Amino acid sequence: MKIRIGSLRWVTPFAVASLLLAGCSGAEGGAPQGANAQLGTTSDINPHDVAELRDGGNLRLALTALPMNWNALHTDADGEVGALDRPIMPRAFRTDAAGDLTVNTDYFTNVELTGTNPQRVTYTINPAAVWSDGSPITWLDISSQAHALSGADPAYLIKMSFGFDRVAKVERGVDDRQAVITFDKHWADWKGQFAGEGFLYPASVTSTPDAFNKSQLNEPTLTAGPFLVSSIDRAQGRIVLGHNPKWWGAKPKLDTITFSVLDSNALIPALQNNEIDAVGIGSRDDMKTARNTAGITIRRAPGASWSHISFNGAPGSILADPALRVAISKAIDRQGIATAIQNGLVENPRPLGNHVYLQGQSGYQDNSLSFDPETAAKELDGLGWKLDGDVRVKDGRRLEIRDVMYNDDTWVQIAQIIQQNLAGVGVKLIIDTKPGRGYFTDVIKPGNFDVAHWVWSSDVFALKNLPQVYRFDPNDLQGNYGRIGTPEINDLINQALGELDPQKAIELANTIDRKIFEIGFSLPLVQSPGNVAVRADLANYGAPGLASYDYTKIGFLK
Repeated sequence: MKIRIGSLRWVTPFAVASLLLAGCSGAEGGAPQGANAQLGTTSDINPHDVAELRDGGNLRLALTALPMNWNALHTDADGEVGALDRPIMPRAFRTDAAGDLTVNTDYFTNVELTGTNPQRVTYTINPAAVWSDGSPITWLDISSQAHALSGADPAYLIKMSFGFDRVAKVERGVDDRQAVITFDKHWADWKGQFAGEGFLYPASVTSTPDAFNKSQLNEPTLTAGPFLVSSIDRAQGRIVLGHNPKWWGAKPKLDTITFSVLDSNALIPALQNNEIDAVGIGSRDDMKTARNTAGITIRRAPGASWSHISFNGAPGSILADPALRVAISKAIDRQGIATAIQNGLVENPRPLGNHVYLQGQSGYQDNSLSFDPETAAKELDGLGWKLDGDVRVKDGRRLEIRDVMYNDDTWVQIAQIIQQNLAGVGVKLIIDTKPGRGYFTDVIKPGNFDVAHWVWSSDVFALKNLPQVYRFDPNDLQGNYGRIGTPEINDLINQALGELDPQKAIELANTIDRKIFEIGFSLPLVQSPGNVAVRADLANYGAPGLASYDYTKIGFLK
C-alpha cells in the first residue's frame, strides 16, 4: 500500500507511485499506477515542443479504485486523488527535476515572503484566474482554506494542517486578488501551503466542516485547471477529464485524459493490449514484458516514494518497549531486501537510510542503525527475552509478532526475508496478508498489527511531514499509526518547522531522523526504482521525477 503523508500519502499497492507523506506527490499526477521512482535530479518525459505534437488524443491511465473523496485535503483521500486533482486544481508553485520551485503564473503572478518578524507571505493572484463556473479566484478562497486547515475546528476532518495551525490571520491585500498571510509562529515550508499536495480549493468547499467533509464525495464541484471532470462511470470504473471551457491559459494538446480502474495484475496486460498508455514497472518480469511490447519504451527518473516497516508501540502491545523495537531493527537485513527486490531494476540496489529525505535530495544522509544480528541477540538477552527452543520467551510470553501487509507478491517476499532474519535471533514473524479494500481504515489506523508495511510517498516539502507522522499526540494520531514518540522528538519537530534558515532546518531534520531510528519508530526499506513503461510517441509525460507536469503540453507526436 502507499500512503500520503500530508504530502506523505499512502498508495495501493506496493508498486504504485503517485508521492502525498499526502502525498505524490512525489511523482507527479499522472505518475502511472505501478510507477516507482528514485529521487535524484533527473526527469525523463520525452520532452518536445508543442509544435511537434498533434492536436487531440486521449491519454489513458490507471487507478486502483474510484476516489472516496475528491478533496485531497480530507483524511479519507488516498494518494491517487492527487493524480486526478493535478490537471484540474490550482497550485502555487511549479517544481523542476531538482526540486527547485518557481511560481505557477497560471494562478499567481507573485508569491513572496514579505516579512519575518512576524513571518508574512503575500499571494498575488493572476487576474485571469477563475473557477470553472467563471467566478474569480480571490483572497477569500485562501482565507477559507487557511481556517479549515488550522485545526481550530476539529469537525474539519483534515489530512494535515500544512502549517496553517501557525497562521494568525489572512487579510485582503491591495484588492480581492491578493492575500496576505501572517503567522504567529514561523513555518519553514511556507511555499508548500498551496503547492505539492496542498491544492487550493474554492471557499465553497472549505467554508464549513460539512462542505469540507462531504461536498466532494461524488465528484469535484468547482475546479480551475486546463481540464475538468467531464464524466464518471462508476459501473465501468472510469473517469474522463476534458477541456475546461473557462481555462485562461495555453490550450491543452490532448482532448481528454481517461482514468480506468484496474487491478494491479491487469496493468501490464492492459499496456500490451493498447488499453492504457503508461504503467510503472515493479518487477523484473514486468520489465521484460514491457520491453518486448511493440511501441513501448522505458523511462526512468527520480520520484519520492519508499517502502518501510512500521512498528506498533502502543501501550500493551508486544513491541511497546523501544529497546525491543531497536534490537529487532538491528536483526533485519535491509541491504538483503534491497538486493532481492531491486536487483535487475536498478544498477546499485541499496536501502534507504532516512525518514525525512530521499537519496539525491538536498539534506539526505544515512542515519540508520547498522544490520548487526549478533548485537541484536545480545540486546534481546539483556531485555530478558531468553531463547526457549527456537523462539524467545519472557514472563511466559513468546516473542511472536504479526506482520501485516497488503496481499501483494512483493510485500510477501519482503516479509519472508524478514521472517528468516528474525528467526536467526529467536523472533517468530507471522505473515498476515490483507486485501487492499479497508487496509488502512480497518487495519492500520486502528493499530491492528505488530509490524506493518506500506509505501510512503511525499513531495519536495519534506518538513511538513514531520508533525503528521513523527510527532506523537495520543489525542491526535494523524499518521502516527504506530503510536510511538517522545517529548524530545516533538520539541525538535517544532524547532525544525519554525526554522526559516534552510540549512539549519536540514540539520534539525537529520537530528530528528536519527532519534526516530533510536526509538525503533519504523524502518525505511527501499526507494522505488523509477521505471515507467510508456507509449514511445507520448511526449512531455513519463517519469517526471520531482518535476511537475504542464498538462497543456502533454500529447502525442505527429
